[in-house]
Amino acid sequence: MEKHLHIITLNVPYPVDYGGVFDLFFKLPALQQQGVNIHLHCFDYGRGHQGELNKYCVSVNYYDRQVGHKSISTSVPYIVASRRNEELFENLLKDDYPIFMEGIHCTYLLNDPRFKSRKKFVRVHNVEYQYYHDLYKSCSASLKKLYYWHESNLLKKYEHSIATKATSYWGVTHKDVDVYKNEFGCKTIDYLSLYLPPDWQINSQAGMGHYCLYQADLSVEVNEKAAIWLLEKIFNKIKVPFVIAGKNPSKKLEELAHKEMHTCLVANPSGDKMQEMILKAHINILPSYHTSGIKLKLLNALYNGRHCLVNDATVVGSGLESACHIGNDANQFIEIIKELNEQPFSKEDIELRKSLLLGMFSNEANAKQQVKWIWG
Repeated sequence: MEKHLHIITLNVPYPVDYGGVFDLFFKLPALQQQGVNIHLHCFDYGRGHQGELNKYCVSVNYYDRQVGHKSISTSVPYIVASRRNEELFENLLKDDYPIFMEGIHCTYLLNDPRFKSRKKFVRVHNVEYQYYHDLYKSCSASLKKLYYWHESNLLKKYEHSIATKATSYWGVTHKDVDVYKNEFGCKTIDYLSLYLPPDWQINSQAGMGHYCLYQADLSVEVNEKAAIWLLEKIFNKIKVPFVIAGKNPSKKLEELAHKEMHTCLVANPSGDKMQEMILKAHINILPSYHTSGIKLKLLNALYNGRHCLVNDATVVGSGLESACHIGNDANQFIEIIKELNEQPFSKEDIELRKSLLLGMFSNEANAKQQVKWIWG
């Protein structure tokens, strides 16, 4: 029997140039290799049509996302309402194939009676209401803060309301799975690890690196906030070399990073340059203000770097805790950095990474499991 599957993605999943599209894209070749005929439906709001996707899908359709006041609702979250699209629904109704929705963003059809009898599956990339609540807490701009607060409240009600409307849900962390089970009463959710680049291997080098590194998209407010916290609360007090690297830093952050002789900032490094910096760092430092989902930059550091220092929010429920050093305030970070700065990264550390990561992340195993869940 031929296997056909509709996949709806919240964004165009190529090029793979930010963390949010890794799982979306690398799922496609893995499922294709399991004999799945993929009918891809993408919301395009700036990334454009991508011929690469045709290599893995028998059809690719693009839809505009309806942004602005027309998608503001008192009952449906903006990230969902802005992806309501009748052309998409009509295309899905032309056959009876299973429908796989990437993210809560793409789940508007769960409330449409026309799809009541269809097999429907949802990938939970975050507990979205928690993610937006974290954005609300960390945001300083008043209008944005109000938007995040409103969206978080709508999402909490919405996620609860749809938690029994799909055939199955698949979370990216055990913590997110537990929230859906215990808070929303979802009895059909399972853990499914992230799809990663198939050529990723453990490239961490034994011995001593040269500096501490924080890497992120620095145009994102919470990432800039973390970088400033590290500069002001940690590296103003210890004279350990510290590098910040990432996209589109503000003038304020650049000036702050270059105030001290032992701190600096590398703006907009190429992908190869970023990987080189991760490889050469002695400590990859990755505090987070978000507890939901899983951080691709942490996985990148674990696959390619030496010591990783994080807070609980970065790793909670991820299964990666044993591969990281964890601190939750400035004093704890300072003490751990002082200790690790004198401690070579060992061959035993590398073996721990291999046993943990290679056992946890397998695109082939993931695809086989999804096929079994959908058609088994």
